[in-house]
Formats: sequence, C-alpha cells, structure tokens
Amino acid sequence: MTAQRGKDLLLKLDLDGLGNHVAVAGLRTKRLAFNSETVDITNSDSSGRWRELLEGSGVQRAAVSGSGIFKDADSDEQIRSRFFAGAVSSWQFAIPDFGIVEGSFQITALEYSGNHDGEVTFDIALESAGAVSFVAT
Repeated sequence: MTAQRGKDLLLKLDLDGLGNHVAVAGLRTKRLAFNSETVDITNSDSSGRWRELLEGSGVQRAAVSGSGIFKDADSDEQIRSRFFAGAVSSWQFAIPDFGIVEGSFQITALEYSGNHDGEVTFDIALESAGAVSFVAT
C-alpha cells in the first residue's frame, strides 16, 4: 500500500437501517484498531517451557476513534442520540486503496471541547458489537 491522505479515511453511519452509509462527521483524526485476546494453554509438557496458545480462540474486537467537527446539526443529533440510547448501529470505516471495514458498533465515548477563539470539536470512540467484515477495494 502506498502513502495515502489521512483525510480520505471515512467514518460512515447507516442512518436508515437499510445499508445506506453516509459520512456523519468531519473527522480530522481517525484510528482503527483490531485486537484479539489469547488463550494460554501452556502446561508442564510444553516444549522448552515456551508458552503455547490455543489457535482460533479468544475474543476479537475492533475499535474506532476520532476527533473533529460535526458537519451539520443532523449529524450531531444522529451521533448524540445513539450515544445516550446506548444504541448499536451499522458503521463503515473506509480505508482508501485498501478496503472497507463494516459492522455493528456502539459509541462508548463522546466528548465535546473548544477554545474561546475556535470551533467546538468532539472526540468519539466506538467498539465493535458483533462480527466485523472487511471488503478489499
């Protein structure tokens, strides 16, 4: 993968539940992380006392975070209402020339901030709430 512009990473929300994902915020910074827990099965018979892991087990998760500005009042409302409802919604994270990660996510953090001489910004964090798919582009 060659160098890409960070502004081309897009976070999109399915607003109508029909799979029509639209960008809901002007995120200036974005991050996508995949994690997988391990299951240690090391025992007294493990070769050379090296740790052994159980293949294909453990909990996998994806986390998305970012900060930026809301592009309009409707997108602010869409995100804020989902946070306070604890809603699980379909989201997409588009990575240019790589692929699209899609799945159910819940907003786990929503923070607002601003300087006296600047715009209001927000920070958002989402955690996967089920299987996540990846489609290469």
